[in-house]
Amino acid sequence: MELDLGAIRAFITVADHLHFGEAADSLGLTQQAVSKRIAKLEESLDTRLLSRTRGGTRLTDEGSAFLPHARALIALADQAVESLCGGVRPLRVDVLGTRLAATDLIRTFHETYDGVEIDVVTSSGLRSGRAALTEGTIDVAFARVIGALDAAIEHIPAYLEPLYVLVGRNHRFAHQRTVRPTDLAGAIARMPGNEPGSEWAQFYDDLAAEFGLTIDTSGPDFGLDHLLDEIAHSEQSFVFSGERLRVPWHRDIVQIPIVDPTPTYPHSMLWHRRNPHPALPELINHVTKAFRPFDPDRHWLPASDIEAGLFEAFRGSVG
Repeated sequence: MELDLGAIRAFITVADHLHFGEAADSLGLTQQAVSKRIAKLEESLDTRLLSRTRGGTRLTDEGSAFLPHARALIALADQAVESLCGGVRPLRVDVLGTRLAATDLIRTFHETYDGVEIDVVTSSGLRSGRAALTEGTIDVAFARVIGALDAAIEHIPAYLEPLYVLVGRNHRFAHQRTVRPTDLAGAIARMPGNEPGSEWAQFYDDLAAEFGLTIDTSGPDFGLDHLLDEIAHSEQSFVFSGERLRVPWHRDIVQIPIVDPTPTYPHSMLWHRRNPHPALPELINHVTKAFRPFDPDRHWLPASDIEAGLFEAFRGSVG
């Protein structure tokens, strides 16, 4: 079997955008050309990698299993070309999603250091990021740190993201200017398709246990736009949102900050200590300067983060 790298690159781009049109624009191809490349790849592998429905494009189980290997193939191919061409390759940064806070951090870094080329890739968070850092297929990952890391992986606190709630206009919170965590007792937070055992699922499980709310993961995940349509018509359910989450405008959705205390999601920046990329020190410096420390009088973090020593790290990393 011979795999077409162009088809693999098209598959990765569609997987990142979950939209054939956006992937085509990103690749500078027609949507028909992208579809043909995907079809050729699926034929070569004799399996379906992507599923197209009315709700959008989704990875099949086989597609999800193939994606990290596809990224590794493309990374190795790019490195092979770069070894002959010379020059500095783009800094490869792994984020959980392009709407999330880490992408915003990278965007502000790119605007400050406009000479640094950056490739943003998305993955399944800490578990895939750890392996990719060790293998050298990415330079940086942004994730919540839980559990043991490879001794060669360094990390610093990057951003403590205040949480908000998104509710429909008929929800009991809709006319409040703020919401307290204690107000959430008995409420239902929708997170369809949440990945069990992931670092973010554990965070929200801890939050739910602390303040007596329910995390509802039922149903397929058709994306944020579809979820907002669902929440807009619900009098019971809500969605958590981060301060820097790029939420699509919706006329029937209200965003309300959580206070007294404010739950904060801890994003960390991870990299391999032997990574030689010249832009890495600049990114570390940028993240360190922008970081604002944990305030135990105003913020909430899970006990597991504090017991793991991350509380001290957050407070001590800023002069």
